[in-house]
Amino acid sequence: MKIYLDGKFVDQADAKISVFDHGLLYGDGVFEGIRLYGGNVFRLDEHLERLEYSAKAILLSMPWSRKEISDATCETCRQNGLQDGYIRLVVTRGVGDLGLSPWLCPKPSIFIIANKIALYPPETYTTGLSIVTVPTRRVNSAAFSPAIKSLNYLNNILAKIEAKQFGALEAILLNDQGYVAECTGDNIFIIHKGEIITPAASQGALKGITRSAIFDIAQELKLPIREADMTRYDVFNADEAFLTGTAAEVIPVVKLDGREIGTGKPGKITQRVLESFRRRVLTEGTRI
Repeated sequence: MKIYLDGKFVDQADAKISVFDHGLLYGDGVFEGIRLYGGNVFRLDEHLERLEYSAKAILLSMPWSRKEISDATCETCRQNGLQDGYIRLVVTRGVGDLGLSPWLCPKPSIFIIANKIALYPPETYTTGLSIVTVPTRRVNSAAFSPAIKSLNYLNNILAKIEAKQFGALEAILLNDQGYVAECTGDNIFIIHKGEIITPAASQGALKGITRSAIFDIAQELKLPIREADMTRYDVFNADEAFLTGTAAEVIPVVKLDGREIGTGKPGKITQRVLESFRRRVLTEGTRI
């Protein structure tokens, strides 16, 4: 496997960063997870825009243009002979000293990995996921904006560990007010009386690229969609539910905390959304 690292393609075994890199020491950096479908990098420009926004929000100055990063992303896929896969694009603060001070990191670092990923077993896309609510809460959006896709994912990791302890593959995180924020790595949507509803970013939800695609799909399918405060009660009594994410794509949810959602099987609207999504991923993006 070839990894793009600071302007060069290197073998996987040679893809190394310094132990003094602040991305490693403090989670000081930003990243994007991106999908490749049939040689098409899905919504690459939107991903790179979000990367720029995240970097600006943490005062990380990136010396590369969007085109340079886009070209490097596509070339990483070509170097690895990929037509379908998952891309991890990471920008760190770079090498500094053992203190927190980011101004002592003179040069940021960038690396790009293009490989395969399977977040959930294939059968769960047909049968649906059973998920749980975990004790770990989403970081308060007043403390750290959920719009920033940073390298510090410990909050999500702790929730993922708790999900496994409860025998589930995925979990809902509530915010400190008790509202549903998102899952450990996915956005959540419910369908109630024909309307698609999802938590607002202000409640702790990441503004996911796939999440954004669902709003476009809803318009295409002439389905009402809105953001709203959402509780576990709302999910329990939904007619359907599904999760979205770059790695997860669109996956049905059929049970939360032991309560069946709707009929306990993936619903018709979820299936329509999934079918539209699968059509879009081959055309919306950048050809490698």
